[in-house]
Amino acid sequence: MGKTDQFLEHAAALEQGLLDIGRASNASGVSVKMIRHYEEIGLLKKVARTYANYRVYTASDVHMLRFIKRARTLGFSVEDIRELLSLWQNKGRLSASVRKVAHRHLEGLQRRIAEMQSMAGTLQHLVRHCHGDGRPDCPILDDLGKP
Repeated sequence: MGKTDQFLEHAAALEQGLLDIGRASNASGVSVKMIRHYEEIGLLKKVARTYANYRVYTASDVHMLRFIKRARTLGFSVEDIRELLSLWQNKGRLSASVRKVAHRHLEGLQRRIAEMQSMAGTLQHLVRHCHGDGRPDCPILDDLGKP
């Protein structure tokens, strides 16, 4: 059911297997707020509405929401998800194109992990050298105050 199909009564839409936004949220694990956001930014197509202007979602819409949620869980950016959705829907896609997006994201994650490990190492060193007692001198503050 697309945007141009006639509007349905809410009960009739549910009888046809369509889900209102609350049920789509429960079925997909994506919050109502995020479903609206994904529709607003175009990750999810505009869905059909009832006469009372309730959004109604198909099983395919819920599947797409689950895809988006999983991609977000893996830390993909909105633009990466947009690209992955396009590839997912294109049955003639090349897996190399999908791999390229995932590999680019993986490299970014590995870079951030290395940066965080470096930060953790520096903090471990500083914490080990701080007496943590009643004295005012503190190597942590000394380090943070360096020019």
